[in-house]
Amino acid sequence: MTRRRWIADEYSGTRAFLVGDHARHLAQVLRARVGQEFDITTGKTVRRGHITSIDSDRVEFDLGDEVSTSTSVQVTLVLSIFKFDRMEWAIEKCTELGVACIVPAIARRTEAHLAAAAVKRVERWRRIALQAAEQSRRISPPEISAPLKLKDAAAVPGSLRILLSETEGEATLKDVLQSYTGDGGVILALGPEGGWTDEELKLFQEAGWISASLGNTILRAETAAIASLAVVLAELQA
Repeated sequence: MTRRRWIADEYSGTRAFLVGDHARHLAQVLRARVGQEFDITTGKTVRRGHITSIDSDRVEFDLGDEVSTSTSVQVTLVLSIFKFDRMEWAIEKCTELGVACIVPAIARRTEAHLAAAAVKRVERWRRIALQAAEQSRRISPPEISAPLKLKDAAAVPGSLRILLSETEGEATLKDVLQSYTGDGGVILALGPEGGWTDEELKLFQEAGWISASLGNTILRAETAAIASLAVVLAELQA
């Protein structure tokens, strides 16, 4: 039977800990017992862990052998901020698929009240990503940055930076991925509801991004995020 995986809040040597709400969920909701075995991620490694003590807000593990894990291409999503319920769903599903980093961006067509409230949402987005990472047995959750202005997001460095655009009439995402050399990661930029403005398209073009299309249909922002990530991983997965 596959062991459930937890991402340690604290670890040192052969000990690891879950604390706060994280620990309470394991102890009170899942009714964990001393001696139970789980996979525990500590930084970039996964080790077998046995529960040695359980308190109301702290669960301690004794760490054993390292568990083998696979690696995948590192994909960053520059995700223009859109309606929070849909954005949270996109973050959850992209985490399950294996996104490495999510950069929330404030685009011209991002609704003003969403842009203003986004900073206070980051911690919630990180909690959602942590839960999804554990559910999908990842080594670590994706990094979720503070929201950036679009000009700053366009400057995020990467070996292959792809702008998903509904106005791109020739190159598909699959076509553009053929130029990937395997050196470094892939960055995908996705627009808000209503798409990119002409000025934004020019901004990305001047910054060296390559435009690509996801097809002839117009996708919702959350659908485009999930679909584009799935295409990249399917094409480039080692």
